[in-house]
Amino acid sequence: MKYRRLGKTNLCVSVIGVGTWQLGGEWGKNFEQAEVDAMLASAFDLGINLIDTAACYGDHLSETLIGEAVKERRDKWIIATKFGHKFHRPFERDQIYDPDFIRNQLEGSLRALQTDYIDLYQFHGGGDEMFDTPGLWDMLQEQVGAGKVRYLGISISQTYDGTHQAEAASDVGAEAVQVVYNRLHRKHEEHTFSACNEQDLGVLARVPLASGFLTGKYSKDSQFDQTDVRGKWFDQQQREEIIEQVELIKKEIPSGVPMAQWALAWPLQHPAVTCVIPGCKNVEQVQNNAKAADLAMVKPDHPGAVS
Repeated sequence: MKYRRLGKTNLCVSVIGVGTWQLGGEWGKNFEQAEVDAMLASAFDLGINLIDTAACYGDHLSETLIGEAVKERRDKWIIATKFGHKFHRPFERDQIYDPDFIRNQLEGSLRALQTDYIDLYQFHGGGDEMFDTPGLWDMLQEQVGAGKVRYLGISISQTYDGTHQAEAASDVGAEAVQVVYNRLHRKHEEHTFSACNEQDLGVLARVPLASGFLTGKYSKDSQFDQTDVRGKWFDQQQREEIIEQVELIKKEIPSGVPMAQWALAWPLQHPAVTCVIPGCKNVEQVQNNAKAADLAMVKPDHPGAVS
């Protein structure tokens, strides 16, 4: 495993993390505790030390499964979670950034994760008006002062260009930014990443496999039902267009390199990116994800390189 410093923080994170939206039950599978225990134990053994989750992944369900799995070695993990989305049922949330609501949501996350502190607490995908909610960031700084949160971050919505929030990160005390970034989705390379570099912010790249499409295992005939995010968010024409792009991208991959590992390593070549956070459904996927670190060259002049 390779490691990079997360922006100005003192957190040294593995270049491959574990994304856990799937643990909330919105990716066509419900997880048992034993499965999560096994996946996170394998990740730990492979040197992975960052887990990314959110309060709304199954109404603290993902956090609950994680908390139980890591409670015996909590201090060895860097846990990032998010605030501002209230879960109702699969694929349905309210976005609420009222300071009192967020304070209570933080307490819920702490209980679910069985911990006294969150390593990275992230604003979850709201618009600029929500980001600028009066009193929100002051209240969050109080939680940092109280030791319940170590560092604050911003998770930028996939549908938003991220410019204002990235530029305002240091002003609100945030030290890391999370974005959708992969070989198919590159809109943050110009403005967002420039703002992150200027402020020495850590960058977490989520959806590095483009919801699984960059594994190369899907064809135009692949079907997804409404219990799977790919069936919920993309219609057949959109899926076919994505798969056509993936077929062209396959020509870029060196001979003998699995496409999924290449796709995970690809975001890490950008100097702004600290870590990628792919999801996983079993131990084998955790192991394959970790192998992508072998392809992630950490240049000596990388702002987050750790020798």
